[in-house]
This record gives sequence, C-alpha cells and structure tokens, in this order.
Amino acid sequence: MRTTPAGRARPRFRARPAGRLIAVLASAALVAALPQPALASGADPAVDRPVTAEEQEVIDLKLANSPVNPGPLVFGAEPLQDVRTAAGAASADASCAISPQEATAMTLAPVWPEVGAGSPGAPSPMTLSRYDNQDTLYDPARRDGLFFNPGVGLWQMDSAGLGAHNTAGEAIDTAWVAGFVAPYIVDRYCAAITRGSTAPAARATAWRDWNACADGSCDNVYWRAYNSGVTPDAGVGRLGGAEPRTCVFEGVGHDCLFVDTAAAEGGNWWTRPGSGRSPVPHPFYVFRSEAGGVTREVRSWLAEDSGAGTHVTVTRPFGANARGGLTWADGAGVCDTTADRGDC
Repeated sequence: MRTTPAGRARPRFRARPAGRLIAVLASAALVAALPQPALASGADPAVDRPVTAEEQEVIDLKLANSPVNPGPLVFGAEPLQDVRTAAGAASADASCAISPQEATAMTLAPVWPEVGAGSPGAPSPMTLSRYDNQDTLYDPARRDGLFFNPGVGLWQMDSAGLGAHNTAGEAIDTAWVAGFVAPYIVDRYCAAITRGSTAPAARATAWRDWNACADGSCDNVYWRAYNSGVTPDAGVGRLGGAEPRTCVFEGVGHDCLFVDTAAAEGGNWWTRPGSGRSPVPHPFYVFRSEAGGVTREVRSWLAEDSGAGTHVTVTRPFGANARGGLTWADGAGVCDTTADRGDC
C-alpha cells in the first residue's frame, strides 16, 4: 500500500507521529496507483484510470495471497498499542460517530490480507513488497539484491500512492505509519457516511487503496478484530527488527534505519526468495534527505553488505513513483556512526 505530505519535518525514529494533520494533507495529494473496481453506495467520486495488464497481474497475485489464517488474529504488542493510540485519536477527532474500538479494527483490517499470507503469527512491520518486478525497480547493472521494493510495512505504503511522501523507514515504523493510516481510514469512512453510504460500503471506501481488500477479506477481518480482539505478540516491536542508526552521507548527518531482512520480527514468509516475484534486497540503510529544496528518500547499500564491490545508493524524489522515478549511483556510501562502519 501507500504516504505523508511533502512539508513534514524529518522524523526521528524515536519520535511519535503528529497524526491527523498528516493524513488530511496527504489525502489531498493522493495518487492511487492500482485502483480498485468501483464500489457500491458511497464509492469515492474520483475517476479511476485504466489498470494495465502488468498492474492487474500484481493485483491478482495479492488477491491470491489474501486469505487470512482462521485462528486468532495476532499482532505485535508495540505495533498494536501504536494502532490503538492513533485510532483513539482519530475517533475523537472524527466527523462522524465511530468508537475507538471500531477505528482500531478498521485500521488493522487491511494488514492481514495485505501481508499475512495466511500465516498464523504476527505480520512483520518490516515486510517488503513481493509482487513487483518492473525493470525500473532493479539496479541498472542487475546486481543481486539491489532492488527497490516499492511497497513497505504492515500497510504496504507504496510510492505509487499513499507512500509517495514517506521513506521506507517511516513505513516500517508503526508509531509513524499508524499515525498516518488510522486518521486516513477514519476520514474516508466518515466522508462516505456523510455522502449517505451504509457502514459496510463506507468501510469498503475507506479500504479502497488496499488491493487485497477487493474481495471482502478486510471486512471479514474487521469483524473478527472487533468481536474477538487481537492477541499481542511481545516479540514484535514497532520497527519489526530494523535498527535505528545515525548516519553521515556526503557530509550530511541523518537519522537512518538499517533494514536487514534476516532480522525481521514476526511473519518472515516474504524473506524467502521463492515467496514472490520481487528480489529480497541485501541489508540497506534508508533515510530522508532535504537538499536543494527537494525532499528525497535515500536507500543505500554498503559494499560489505551487498558484495557489489562498491557502495550503491538509490534516490527517489518525494511524490515520484519508484517504478519510473529512481536514480542509482555507485561510489559514496553511508557512514554508520552508531555502529562505526561503512564509508567513514
């Protein structure tokens, strides 16, 4: 799935998100990359563009993997608290009647169809997209493990839509991403209710950005979460196994996140090479860069992590779809000042 607004200050991974204002601003700039079929009563009035054959193939693969394990719903303990906090705030600010419990269940509902893959355990906040394989996402030299996964995290924030204005690090961080997703979903739900939708149709509208919800799976999960609750797993933290670091890149300091799929907490089905079409990337650093009036997402692989023989960096301007907006470069690498490693 998919953003934040371009004007948001660079986050520190220890900070909690501001929440509602982010969603209001981002929803105004939303670009939906893989639109769902038109919904019934209360459908979003925006006009869909045609879905390409390649996009439809991705949608079909997601739907094929959307069935949810019939056992108890399990979610990381810290991520669950982040969702409850964000959903409670969204409920309090909502323009329609929605309880914190309803807002929490509605926010959680897309996760299992999107990234659960039928697994009984807690989904991983580090989950990287598994179905995209467009040529433009690969390192131009096609070196192993140098690949830009466009969908990131529990809600698969995708650079083609809701992830256009955030980094992979923010999409992984459940404190940040729940602060975006919860008010975004609640706002869309209330807007549909105001237009006269029934509650089921309004929920469908609220989940419209998540392709795995197209077959009704999310409403099923909503009622399971609402009626039976969610079991917390203390072994899954808000960063899903990714590690906050401080980095220097080209002489500028950044708060960065070190993402190593081998350390993923929670469901790790997606870390197996045969689990989807997308390559599993080598460990990389990710951070937000502000330079020349342009905000960019930067992902950087150290030579010692990738085996590429050189440091490799890819940048994506905020607002750009990674499938056509990436710039790759060899040479300069990250100096990880926390672990004292890299291009120092």
